[in-house]
Amino acid sequence: MARRKKIALIGAGNIGGELAALAARHELGDVWLFDIPDKLGVAQGKALDLEQNGAVLGYDAKITGTSSWDDLAGADVVIVTAGVPRKPGMSRDDLLTINLKIIRGVAENIAKNCPNAFVIVISNPLDAMVYEMKRVTGFPRSRVLGMAGVLDAARLQLFLAREAGVSIKDVRAMVLGGHGDTMVPVTSYCTIYGIPVRQVIATDKLAAIVDRTRNGGGEIVKLMGTSAFYAPASAGIAMAQAYLRDEKRLLPAAAFLDGEYGYKDLYMGVPVIIGGEGLEKVVTIDLDASEKAMLDKSAAAVRELIEASKKL
Repeated sequence: MARRKKIALIGAGNIGGELAALAARHELGDVWLFDIPDKLGVAQGKALDLEQNGAVLGYDAKITGTSSWDDLAGADVVIVTAGVPRKPGMSRDDLLTINLKIIRGVAENIAKNCPNAFVIVISNPLDAMVYEMKRVTGFPRSRVLGMAGVLDAARLQLFLAREAGVSIKDVRAMVLGGHGDTMVPVTSYCTIYGIPVRQVIATDKLAAIVDRTRNGGGEIVKLMGTSAFYAPASAGIAMAQAYLRDEKRLLPAAAFLDGEYGYKDLYMGVPVIIGGEGLEKVVTIDLDASEKAMLDKSAAAVRELIEASKKL
């Protein structure tokens, strides 16, 4: 007998609430919004509000707020946002000590209660958190990915569209590397309806756009005092939907690398194909010398972060 898919969202904060709203609207399955006992009321309140919203918008999904891991048993997809959000003046790396403890506890419970789940990590610092998720759960790399590249590429896509004066729908962007200041917006693979952006946007303008993309998260933190949540949630749902509906989408995501691009035992943003088997392929693209040098620098920064996490 067919059953609805079960989607577990770890963390009922801004991103968690938006994830629940999008999963329900897309009718990806029934949603469990999880948070610690002290925030159970928040999780239950958002769940009830979203279920009532379904009566207005006409989507059919059961949404439940909980603080019990038992309720998440057998989840098909788990999206993790748990952790302390960034504050003004705080880097993603500053979050490492606090959020590492949180992610380890979450990973242990996922392994116990959701042993067959496809896991998407959004918590920061992203590359270290998703590495720790895989290490603690022991899941294969096909079932543990980090959401970063879809969001970073979306920011780049927006800035390119605005500068070129074209519809955002016609822009395709690619961002590789760690989810931080060393990320690599690969402008040689960015196009406007197939036309390379380098033919449309001046070099100095492109450089400014690349810099703004690298600091895109911090720009939002400075403006509203906390991390972005609408676009990160949409990016996470795009990845979850690609898995649940076997869409075979080519998306940039933080994947565990085992020799691809010359790196091993490392999570970093690369193009991947996501389908019904989870991570189905890491796509290797040709980079020029400058791009590869930037990617090496980003990989070194990620490696440093992971090594630091191993000591904590």
